Amino acid sequence: MTSTTTFPADSPVTQDGDVLVLRISDPDKGSALDGSALTLATAALREIARGEREIGAILILGAGRNFCAGGNVRDFASAQHRPTFIRALADSFHDFVTALLDADRPVVAGVRGWAAGAGLSVVLHADIAVGGPSTKLRPAYTGIGLSPDGGMTWTLPRAVGAARARDIILTDRVVNADEALAWGILSRLVDDDAEVEATATQIARTLAAGPRAGLSATRSLLSRSATATLRDQLAAEAHAISTNSGTREGIEGVDAFVGKRAPDFATARDQ
Repeated sequence: MTSTTTFPADSPVTQDGDVLVLRISDPDKGSALDGSALTLATAALREIARGEREIGAILILGAGRNFCAGGNVRDFASAQHRPTFIRALADSFHDFVTALLDADRPVVAGVRGWAAGAGLSVVLHADIAVGGPSTKLRPAYTGIGLSPDGGMTWTLPRAVGAARARDIILTDRVVNADEALAWGILSRLVDDDAEVEATATQIARTLAAGPRAGLSATRSLLSRSATATLRDQLAAEAHAISTNSGTREGIEGVDAFVGKRAPDFATARDQ
């Protein structure tokens, strides 16, 4: 596959083998959400959805000590017409979120330090989020008199339950790493902040080497399960597993198990 976006030198968006790496914050602006990084990331994600960029997983990281501190509030304050300015920012951010959804690849986040506002919204879109001792999460919207964006009011209740989500968002509660793990916002914790990105990177590489059709089907099933009936979910699972058993990756996985060897999904895909 050929890509249509060329990443500039020192780009916040890069491709590491079969992993698309997105660094979404600007450390020179207090780890605020980086608009240019979002634009570049959205373009690359759209290429994945169109089949123009071959990627197996998406890795989202911060660019400094913190994952992302949210939107640049100083820019909000200096805007000539704040509602127009913030609506444009929200639309751009939501383009990124929908592109992340449409790319249909496993999403891993390495959440070091603060993930606040839009940063927390991004964490909630990850399939697997890794945190460490310094990880802290905060909605941060009501603290500046605003309401959430980036899908937080949709994702957070599904992660932690409606009552807890209301408490967290309405009171602008700071959630520490242990709470985030216990409540299902983070998937796992590591003992040292230096290990957060390394662990997240290793997970993304492992997923990228896995069976893409099987992972895509699994993610879809998990997403549907919250609103599906058990009968509908059983029917969807039966369809997915039978369909995947006839794909090259599905055949390779079963044959490798029987042959007592590690599956080579990449070679199977290329045949």
